[in-house]
Amino acid sequence: MAANGALKMATTSQAYLEGDKVKETKSLIAELCRHFYNQGWVSGTGGSITIKVHDESVPKSEQLIVMSPSGVQKERMVDEDMYIMASDGSILSAPVAKPTPHKPPKCSDCAPLFMKAYQMRNAGAVIHSHGMESCLVTMLNPLAKEFRITHMEMIKGIQGHGYYDELVVPIIENTAYESELTESLAEAIKAYPKTTAVLVRNHGIYVWGDSWISAKTQSECYHYLFDAAIKLHQLGIDWTTPAHGPIQNSKISALAPNGSIKPSRRCIVLDIEGTTTPISFVTDVLFPYARNNVGRHLDATYDSAETQQDIKLLRAQVQQDLENGVAGAVCIPADDAGKMEVIAALVANVEAMIKADRKITALKELQGHIWQTGFQNNELEGLVFDDVPAALEKWTALGIKVYIYSSGSRLAQRLLFGHTKHGDLRKFLYGFFDTTVGNKRETKSYAEITASLGVDNPSEILFVTDVYQEATAAKAAGLEVIISIRPGNGPLPDNHGFRTVRSFSEI
Repeated sequence: MAANGALKMATTSQAYLEGDKVKETKSLIAELCRHFYNQGWVSGTGGSITIKVHDESVPKSEQLIVMSPSGVQKERMVDEDMYIMASDGSILSAPVAKPTPHKPPKCSDCAPLFMKAYQMRNAGAVIHSHGMESCLVTMLNPLAKEFRITHMEMIKGIQGHGYYDELVVPIIENTAYESELTESLAEAIKAYPKTTAVLVRNHGIYVWGDSWISAKTQSECYHYLFDAAIKLHQLGIDWTTPAHGPIQNSKISALAPNGSIKPSRRCIVLDIEGTTTPISFVTDVLFPYARNNVGRHLDATYDSAETQQDIKLLRAQVQQDLENGVAGAVCIPADDAGKMEVIAALVANVEAMIKADRKITALKELQGHIWQTGFQNNELEGLVFDDVPAALEKWTALGIKVYIYSSGSRLAQRLLFGHTKHGDLRKFLYGFFDTTVGNKRETKSYAEITASLGVDNPSEILFVTDVYQEATAAKAAGLEVIISIRPGNGPLPDNHGFRTVRSFSEI
């Protein structure tokens, strides 16, 4: 407590407030506002930006906040116009009033909303844009609560997303006064744990990132994607589907098994092992490949950032395993013990994890990177049941969005479906979920997926799996469930109560 108090006093002292780090942040905001003005994001004094003062000696949650003022011509702002705030949002330093015709200084009306992003997402910077694209895109469908887009290159610029993912941005309703948006923005941040932005209908967008670079980059990507959606809409092209085909003027309907008409606004979430792909392919091909090549992979890529991150995850998992007395766990020596000693311990742990068929993120991430090399070198080819490609194509044509949920990493999922004898099947897939969303045998994981997909009712999602415990968890979350019966799958309990299929052609 004493140390924290001393730190707070140091960072709020007059010397610190007038120091180089704060000055650099003020100058950066002024520079960015001029840039954003030229982009059309902060014209007419609208929009705003705030950045935390980056200081490695200060924990991020305690870093000072610099914020642009309200009602100021953003392209003419100077360093002295900025507000400096403590981490709790209290004002430590305000600009001096300027003579007429300038208005008296006023902190940004966005301040309460910016603080939500700082507090709930540990952001390093937040940008509020009034860009035309971010306004118009919320008007394409006045009833939509989300903006969705997929299969666009610039999606890769949004944190945690790739080309094949579906980007989802929540939309909240505008109010007469900016501060009145605070609670609805906080609710959207909570409801969409993976989003880095919130759209305000007929108004603009709030974007945050770990740093000003991340926030700026993502803002540019969001505006590009919004502009693309508007132009595609004008061309009659659907930006929400992988194929980007013509916009359907009415909802497509599909026949239910009893011949009745069911609304097609639904999603299908597919398991992989025993559902789209033989279990034997995973156990007899993928697992052995990873096990046989883990040492070679670690040795060849040891110094890469990717592999070092994999090692960091494995260290944390092994430490937890050792504390819990998990069989097969062996201590991983520190880096200074030498590369070969570290790799040997990692290999021993990975082999034990694979043998135990553990569904843990640390193992799955490393396996995905090993398999990536195998697919790239044509040493591996993804395998799916023959009925899968036709079903994916049919469901896509019906307007049904198809996702994958597997214990394998998202990278491993993309590799499998991207390199099959049927070609690249990722064009039919909207997104991928792995164990970072939760354990597949826990109901809360399917509730999280439901929230991510944005359906009105969880029953609009069909989950297909071969595992009874997963089916039970999904059903408890309100999803419709079908169990896949495939060669090599394990037995099901008697009177399990679920509908079963032996081919996707039956769905």
